Amino acid sequence: MLLKIPEYLFWIFFWNTFTDAAKYPVVLWHGMGDTCCFPFSLGSITNLLKTKLNNTYVKSLEIGGNIVTDYESGFFIHPNKQVEYVCQELAKDKKLTGGYNAIGFSQGGQFLRAVAQRCPKPAMKVLISLGGQHQGVFGLPKCPSLKLHTCEYIRRLLNYAAYEEWTQQFSVQATYWHDPFQEDKYEAHSTFLADINNEVFSNGLYADNLKKLDKFVMVKFLNDTIVQPLESQWFQFYKANQDREILPLESSKVYTTILTYMHEK
Repeated sequence: MLLKIPEYLFWIFFWNTFTDAAKYPVVLWHGMGDTCCFPFSLGSITNLLKTKLNNTYVKSLEIGGNIVTDYESGFFIHPNKQVEYVCQELAKDKKLTGGYNAIGFSQGGQFLRAVAQRCPKPAMKVLISLGGQHQGVFGLPKCPSLKLHTCEYIRRLLNYAAYEEWTQQFSVQATYWHDPFQEDKYEAHSTFLADINNEVFSNGLYADNLKKLDKFVMVKFLNDTIVQPLESQWFQFYKANQDREILPLESSKVYTTILTYMHEK
């Protein structure tokens, strides 16, 4: 998701959230329809962080090693492959061996959470998710893309075939498409989100690794026009078999399997 945040708001939020903000490097992961380095989005945020943090090392993740593949990754490279690639890139970056802070933009938020859960080394200290869809989406009304027909095709595909095997492999958005009318299908066939949310089986390592974060901050954009429901950005979702009423976080399955630690720390 292309993202523009007023500089002063971003900086105030960043400084008051991160642990030892100037001490640790920063890793960024862009959203759908964006890249690591567009000068009007993450490129400007990268420069802002470097300037404000006395030239602290900032790594804006470029999936695949070039700008074209990086852009396409937001739509067509399976998140599991992306997370594996990122884990390898972070592990071999010597500037990150002492730990790092992370900011995920839109779907980059849940992708970085997967990194924290699956790859605890190097250590992620703080994770800020800006508009991340941690309980998935059931709608993409204004999907951002350089080509409008791409979004229309993705919307139709998700509405009719999100849980088909080929769709899960072909469409990034299908891997976190969460249909409240088909919870059984979602849990059985989601090849990414259901796994990192411990809805397939309970993976104790995911919860344990998430506990290692100093802070996990989830920011909800009240005027977000791209994803539905907005509450997914705060780890909430619709009650089963309808798409109007939101289930309280504490009543959700994902809370009991992976998020209970928030009250234990």
